[in-house]
Amino acid sequence: MAKKKPDSQNKLIAENRRARYDYAIEETFEAGLQLLGTEVKALREGRANIAESYASVEGDEVYLINANIPIYAPASQFNHEPKRHRKLLLKRKEISRLLGETQRKGRTIVPLKLYFNHRGLIKLLIGIGVGKRDIDKRETQKKRDWQKQKARLMREKG
Repeated sequence: MAKKKPDSQNKLIAENRRARYDYAIEETFEAGLQLLGTEVKALREGRANIAESYASVEGDEVYLINANIPIYAPASQFNHEPKRHRKLLLKRKEISRLLGETQRKGRTIVPLKLYFNHRGLIKLLIGIGVGKRDIDKRETQKKRDWQKQKARLMREKG
């Protein structure tokens, strides 16, 4: 029941590039976010950081923790707290699946991308990840380097 990844018509706000290096992502879900007006305005300016954040199942709800959406300066006194816990909007079935994966198998819920979808709604792509060992990380780095070298050779040869 994996959701599709954001495609080219979606506008990227923030991406957690380190997530795919540190975790082997098994399954992805698209979730909405419960946000305040000033948070939406700050995101429309393209200001957000999800690199240090993670998602946690608390009770029967999922929360995005430690995501930084900076304050929106024109709002002055009616601003939001930049690192507050934000509720993720998922279906019951998806929440129970995430809960089961994190409890039984020791998986982690990792935010991957924050973006505007084709309708202009803010969505978060989250993935169920297994932490990689150092050996796996080195293998990922070798593959990445080989892809760069191969692309460079192809450009030079024609």
